Order: sequence, then structure tokens, then C-alpha cells
Amino acid sequence: MALVAGLVFAPAAHADDEAPDALIKRLSVDVLDTIKADKSIRTGDTAKIVTLVDTRIMPNVNFQRMTASAVGPGWRQATPEQQKRLQDEFKILLVRTYAGALAQVNDQTIAMKPMRMAPEDKEVIVRTEIKGKGDPIQLDYRLEKTPGVGAGWKIYNLNVLGVWLVETYRSQFAQQINAKGVDGLIDALAEQNKANAKKG
Repeated sequence: MALVAGLVFAPAAHADDEAPDALIKRLSVDVLDTIKADKSIRTGDTAKIVTLVDTRIMPNVNFQRMTASAVGPGWRQATPEQQKRLQDEFKILLVRTYAGALAQVNDQTIAMKPMRMAPEDKEVIVRTEIKGKGDPIQLDYRLEKTPGVGAGWKIYNLNVLGVWLVETYRSQFAQQINAKGVDGLIDALAEQNKANAKKG
């Protein structure tokens, strides 16, 4: 799952009217091309990969919505400070997950599936497949149209092999909140991020 999660996004879109499927295709191709062209990324330069993910992938995500959805009902119970800490720790977790995935990319290509969308739609699903060695991997994206001129589409969830990422985290986070409250979840995320950092 982590392998393809990293093939998600790249530089932020500038075109006001870029269709969501065109956006996903452009971002995916750009990420794959960047990795293929950079030997240090292909050989696992973790710091460089983390920087790539943080600066070029995360701007395409509605990160507050993703965090709130993953935390679930506990998000509304959290104070503004707790919400900020949850976003910070969840972002580190996702950045390192994507970085680990990007380190494994070599000869994959992206295949787009047909998308149905009405002009007035504010939320869509874009379906893709990652093709490389072995069977193709299903990778779908939920996007929302963000208000404002030039704001474009933002990703707020993705589906790998039939499993939506936010829902997967929500069940894990709910267990932590039920056991130890919002602060317990923040502490658990911080510990996980420290452990991941030690792995390089």
C-alpha cells in the first residue's frame, strides 16, 4: 500500500480550469519522471525524498479535511492547539509513508480510467492503475473543488487496492482516542514518527 501511495501528487496546479483527471495524470507523470531522473532519490536518499514529498506533493492535498476525516468524531472534541498538533504529526506520518514509497519506484507507468463528471460536480473520484512489474495496482483519488479563483482541485483521500486511506487511519485513531483521549493519539503519532525517523 505504501508503495503506490507515493505516486500520488507533484507540483501544485496553476490552471484554474484543469479537469481533475488531467490534474492527476499530470501530477503522477511528473512525480514518476522526477524520480527516474534523480539517481539519489532512486538510491534511497531519505532526506531528499522527504523534501520532495513535502514541497511538491502536500500542496495538492486538503490536509485539514484529510486529518479531520481520519480523526473522526474526536476532531470536534479537540482544542485548536490539539487540532494543530494532530495535523502536524499526521503530516509527518504521511510524508514519511510517501517518501518510503517513492524510494521503491523504478519503471512504473500510470494508466487513467474513464471518468464521469457533471460540470457542476464539486467532488469526484479519479480512477487510475499503476502498471509495472506484476499485476496492475488500483489507485483511486477523491478530489474536491476548492472555492476561490485558481484554487483548483485538491485531493482528500485515496484508495489503494480497494481500501480508502482515511478510513483505514480512522479505525486506528478511534482506538487510540477511546483508550487515551486526543492527547493519547497525538502522543502515539509522535512516538511512531520518532521510530520512523530512526529507521532513516
